[in-house]
Amino acid sequence: MGLVNAFRTSSDRRIGVVTLRNGDRELVVYDKRDPDRVADRVTLTSEEATTLSGMLGAIPLATMLEEEHRDLADVVSRRLTIPPDSPYNGRVLGDTRTRTRTGTSIVAVVRSGQVIASPTPKTGLRSGDILVVVGTKAGTDAVEDLLAHG
Repeated sequence: MGLVNAFRTSSDRRIGVVTLRNGDRELVVYDKRDPDRVADRVTLTSEEATTLSGMLGAIPLATMLEEEHRDLADVVSRRLTIPPDSPYNGRVLGDTRTRTRTGTSIVAVVRSGQVIASPTPKTGLRSGDILVVVGTKAGTDAVEDLLAHG
């Protein structure tokens, strides 16, 4: 089978993730009446699991940044995902020259639910990574284009 990690939610539901030997994961929801019986499961590839965990990890950080910048005119925070066909997939952050080219700062990289705060130019980039960027609307749009097309 695999390794199981589970927890109880505040609404008393048991949810877990089963890491299978092949690297895939199963998101499982246990039965309300029998917490040892799986009521539903969704199998995720390794890439899908990374995407989901990144989405979950990036949400609190991005929300916090949006709240902090609410009173600053023209400053926005965005979450941008590195697409699979990005020219920066497998390269380091410094190769993007994002700050120089767009005037926008990358303040975090979210990968597999882990936040890399204040990434350095040597931070590696992978498909599915979520970059938390701060700058103007035009600057963050430019970063999105840069990640997609170089």
